[in-house]
Amino acid sequence: MRKPMLAGNWKMNKTRDEAISFILAVEGKLPDSVDCVVCAPAIILRDLVKRRTTLQIGAQNMNQNDSGAYTGEISPVMLRDTEVEYVILGHSERRAYYNETNESVNAKIKKALEFDLKPIVCVGEVLEEREAGSTNAVLKEQITKGFDGVKISNPENVIVAYEPVWAIGTGKSATSEMAEDACSYIRSVLKDMYGEAISNNIRILYGGSVNTKNVNELMSMPNIDGGLVGGASLKADSFVELCNACAK
Repeated sequence: MRKPMLAGNWKMNKTRDEAISFILAVEGKLPDSVDCVVCAPAIILRDLVKRRTTLQIGAQNMNQNDSGAYTGEISPVMLRDTEVEYVILGHSERRAYYNETNESVNAKIKKALEFDLKPIVCVGEVLEEREAGSTNAVLKEQITKGFDGVKISNPENVIVAYEPVWAIGTGKSATSEMAEDACSYIRSVLKDMYGEAISNNIRILYGGSVNTKNVNELMSMPNIDGGLVGGASLKADSFVELCNACAK
């Protein structure tokens, strides 16, 4: 059985005090049967790690180099020292705004695993690709190139998040059937790469305007193991509700 996960991506939101207030507000309300994670801005990660209990902490990005002349970047060494557990890699906003490619995501995945960080690897198609019927082709390319040469010894520590770009922050969500079809296809690609045993133990999340109204139907799908949530993770009460929905 794959353990459900609900990961909140705070993006460029919350000050230190706001983040700590969130941590205190969800304390004691999160289900043990779900990995509940918030991925916060780098500047407040240490403050959250020091105050975590059942809530797990992740970063939103990292550089693929250990150190060096990369102004403004965060290295895996720094994240490991901060004691975060997860890191989001290849988010569509990173791909669109900062020119990240499947190849750079691949390098980051390898480096994250080298430092015992658990990557949450984002894949997904834009609206034009969906309408052209090329969703599976896009997903296959992102998975095969992103995981090229990646050795997975513990599949429970690797997470793939399917986020159709057209549904992120737009209020539009893929139907549960659309999301399941995509997640099922992703698992089949992973099976071709790693075999059935590993692919069956990699968690696949859905992200894209997940909220308290649609979460139950999405989480009822057999290949959807949880959610990667943006706006709905910013408020403590909705985050707790989403985590509890995953527990069902």
